Amino acid sequence: MTESRGTGERNLSTRLRTAKGRSTASQLWLQRQLNDPYVKAAKAAGWRSRAAFKIIELDERFKLFRPGQRVVDLGAAPGGWTQVAVKRVGDRGKVVALDILPMDPIPGATTLQGDFNEEAAEQAVLEAMDGPADLVISDIAPNTTGHNATDHLRILALVELAADFARKVLTPGGAFVAKVFQGGTERELLAALKRDYATVRHAKPPASRKDSAEMYVVAQGFRANPKADTAGQGG
Repeated sequence: MTESRGTGERNLSTRLRTAKGRSTASQLWLQRQLNDPYVKAAKAAGWRSRAAFKIIELDERFKLFRPGQRVVDLGAAPGGWTQVAVKRVGDRGKVVALDILPMDPIPGATTLQGDFNEEAAEQAVLEAMDGPADLVISDIAPNTTGHNATDHLRILALVELAADFARKVLTPGGAFVAKVFQGGTERELLAALKRDYATVRHAKPPASRKDSAEMYVVAQGFRANPKADTAGQGG
């Protein structure tokens, strides 16, 4: 490993000991992981992923969490967002983490395995929460193809499904947060969110890598019986 020093603050750069057997893409990913301050900070803080800082930063900006809330984390694995939710809602709150993949248990949360698009998973979440949700969060993203238009459409399809799930389980006044890609939400989805929520905004938290196309849609003030008007704030 080598160290490189920049001007001003000391800048330590860790390099891979060997690239043997690794593709170029794999080498670049590992190099970035080794030198990512959020990865190091997540390990030091005990978060399961660097993504924990994204929901922390979104919460600091939009005041998403409150003590005693019921929270659903869709596509929760490996559990970084779930950990943050558990800490911020406290002992009086309830956090249900759902993923199609198996996930190690998280103290203070109920972890479920299933597809949120299936009715059985929806019912399991409602039963685990023992009531409607105050907040639905989703960091789900499809495997990228490298083709921007295709990737954009695929993640929008997931966001639409997540938004539909949130519509079924949220209590009036609740909130929905989901990952989208650069360009935000399509007109139809954005119109639907503005119909269903008092405010709809887009944000890119500092923890999102600068070269990443990801951003988040934050919809707050859920209307249980939305009117035909489209009041709200675009992002």
